[in-house]
Amino acid sequence: MTAPQADLIVDRPLVTDGAALWRIAKNSGSLDLNSSYSYLLWCRDFAGTSAVARGAAGEPVGFVTGYIRPDRPDTLLVWQVAVDAAERGRGIAARLLDGLTARVAAEQPVTAVETTITPGNTASERLFASYADRHGAAVERSVLFEAGEFPDGPHHPEVLYRIGPLTPTSH
Repeated sequence: MTAPQADLIVDRPLVTDGAALWRIAKNSGSLDLNSSYSYLLWCRDFAGTSAVARGAAGEPVGFVTGYIRPDRPDTLLVWQVAVDAAERGRGIAARLLDGLTARVAAEQPVTAVETTITPGNTASERLFASYADRHGAAVERSVLFEAGEFPDGPHHPEVLYRIGPLTPTSH
C-alpha cells in the first residue's frame, strides 16, 4: 500500500458532491447502488455524519456515508465506504473512517461503530478489522438481514459488524 497523498483533504460532503459520490459507488463494483437522488439527499441531510476525500483539485475521490442510530445515539452506523478505482491502495478508506469517527465523536458521545458487510467482501472485512485494531476495540459479528429477507431478488446476507467500545482517546 502506498502512502495517501499529502494534498488529500477529508471534509464534510456538499450537495454538489452527490453526483460524484453516486459515480464512485456505481463504479465500485461491490456496493449496492442507491438512486442518484439519495446521494444528493445524503450530502444534504447527513453531511455531519459522512465524509468525502478530496483530491488535489478538490474533486471527491472517496467517501463514507453514515448516520447516528436513532435508538442508539452512541452508535455511528457506516452505510457505505468507497474509493475511486484510481485512488485505491493508498489508505484513503481508513483515513476517511478515522476522520469521520473523530469528527462525530468530538460533537457527541460515540462508543461504537456499526456497519454491514456481505460475506466475501474481503476489502471491507479488512478495513473494519484494521479500524478495530487501530482503536483497540472488539468486533462482534451477527447476521442482521438474511438473504431471503430482501424483496428484490437474490441478495447475500448482510452481516452486522459492531465495533466497540470506543474510548474518547481511541477516535
